[in-house]
Amino acid sequence: MGRTTERKRRKRHPSGRVLSFGRRAAMGCVAALLLVAAVWTSWDSAHHIVLSKGREHGTLTVSRCADGTCTGPYDPDGPDGPRAGMAIEQSVAVKKGERLPVVVKPGTDELVRTGTAGLLYAWVPLGGALLLASLVIGGGLRMTRTAWGTALAGATLLLATFFAL
Repeated sequence: MGRTTERKRRKRHPSGRVLSFGRRAAMGCVAALLLVAAVWTSWDSAHHIVLSKGREHGTLTVSRCADGTCTGPYDPDGPDGPRAGMAIEQSVAVKKGERLPVVVKPGTDELVRTGTAGLLYAWVPLGGALLLASLVIGGGLRMTRTAWGTALAGATLLLATFFAL
């Protein structure tokens, strides 16, 4: 008799299953939204680096940084001469006089840093989103191993970017 009452106690009510499913679905959507938004944001800069074949490459010598951008003489690879008025987004690692390998965004005077440092820097939003999504995955979805893996991937990306810059 003790066993049947124990089974009845463990059996979930149908509304409890629906609420559990709803919670898991909502948390899954939040985690997916975080990651999709981060990839979308990162790809805006990263695609100029990843798909740089056929784009104008060169070197920017930083002469001045103000208002979130750095400017200086741009020396393109090839026969064209140096140009002025080219700008790159300012990051904490940019110093006056530093020479950065860059690629020109098509149709603009904006530059994107290339190489390993530029590629990692472009994916920084994804690293932050992975860390944030790991909290949602671990707390909301109760998937602790997946959450630890996601957090480790995000932290690795951010640390690699820090050391590359």
